[in-house]
Amino acid sequence: MPAAPRFDLPETDDFTRPFWDAAAEGLLLIRRCRACAKAHHYPREFCPYCWSEDVDWERASGRATLYTWSVVHRNDLPPFGERVPYTAAVVDLAEGPRMMTEIVECPGAQLLIGMELEVAIRTEATEGDGLAVPVFRPAGQGQSNSLTQEFSSRR
Repeated sequence: MPAAPRFDLPETDDFTRPFWDAAAEGLLLIRRCRACAKAHHYPREFCPYCWSEDVDWERASGRATLYTWSVVHRNDLPPFGERVPYTAAVVDLAEGPRMMTEIVECPGAQLLIGMELEVAIRTEATEGDGLAVPVFRPAGQGQSNSLTQEFSSRR
């Protein structure tokens, strides 16, 4: 029986590979325009502010504040159903852009708009390899920058 399709893992390509490779090393990358100096996320080959194609990767600090969130209690797409409840969120990165992500290591009742967060890297098991995905947790928890959760092994 073939494995169920996964809806939680991105498709990597040559353009986004630096982002995913950096995540595997515990780093978060964003794009910054050399023409107007604005940072942006999600990764694009052009600046969404001035349309310049003179953009490059930049290491982000990994710091963010919580902009908004929703605790998801039901999701029928694999493997999300095995994870509920989980916290889907939008964070404001210290460098300026907003990023969709997941909040980990914090119950939904403890979340507050504007709370300080730090990046954590979750390693997802995939066929033949793993993929590192940036997620966020409350800042200052003093834990390592790597979380390992192999959701596909539960099938």
